[in-house]
Amino acid sequence: MSPPKICVVGSANLDLNTYTNRLPVPGETLHAHRFTMGYGGKGANQAVMAARLGADVVLVARVGNDLFGRDMLAHLRTEGIDTRRVTSTDGVPTGTAVITVDDAGRNTIAVTPGANGLLAPADVDAARSAIESARVLVCQQEVPIETNLAAMRLAVEAGVPVVFNPAPASTTIPAEAYRLSTVFCPNEHEAAVLTGKPVESPEEAEAAARELMARGAHNVVVTLGARGCVVVTARDVTALPAPAVEAVDTTGAGDAFIGSLAFFLARGDDLMTAAQRANRIAAISVQSPGTQTSFPRAADLPADLVE
Repeated sequence: MSPPKICVVGSANLDLNTYTNRLPVPGETLHAHRFTMGYGGKGANQAVMAARLGADVVLVARVGNDLFGRDMLAHLRTEGIDTRRVTSTDGVPTGTAVITVDDAGRNTIAVTPGANGLLAPADVDAARSAIESARVLVCQQEVPIETNLAAMRLAVEAGVPVVFNPAPASTTIPAEAYRLSTVFCPNEHEAAVLTGKPVESPEEAEAAARELMARGAHNVVVTLGARGCVVVTARDVTALPAPAVEAVDTTGAGDAFIGSLAFFLARGDDLMTAAQRANRIAAISVQSPGTQTSFPRAADLPADLVE
């Protein structure tokens, strides 16, 4: 069977990771005990996760015409990702994410968009064939929303399912984005921002999902970190617990979930099965430090997870 095709429209960042005993409070300076640099951006992360599971992935993105951008392109190619639609952009830096991780694996992230902010509908139009031939399109909110909408419209017109990850959180998502989403997938924080209500339990996640579906989303998956996720469709509501693990670093776990979800949907799994498997892979990812460095490859996973 040929690899499932996935198109990801999204961001590509260089990650600057600092590890501390605890997260600093505003105005506080802490000594860190480790620093690393890595590859990130929600778009690139989700593309890498899907590619490591065996998908044929095209990434539509922008990087700066700089050292970081060239390094990113080389890295993506080593991951087997088609980078012909990743544009090197003069006069603007590659996006960066400054990440602080504490000893409990919790993190804070500040993102500077850089070239990501210049990804435009024209870039999407240039990637039309990749979108229309994909089994799944994946979008997030680290690029301009009009660019996402252009990609989502193309996908829907071609009958391609859309997975939309509304991250980072925003209260200004256009109504059209909900209607174009086959699977609308926020985490608990994003769901709370979107609905204006707390989302801390499966019951609250279901209520939030119902509200998001009322806005037009066809299906909603709310991820709850260590508590798993809640899948809500027009017919069913299912809370899927996550495996109990000791978290080392939760950075990128949501992207591991989204990339895995897209892969399993693209290969033909139903939404419930895809979410169950994505749950397990996200739980594996938090047991190692870093973002993409924590993402497992298909060969390293239990046979029942990827068979």
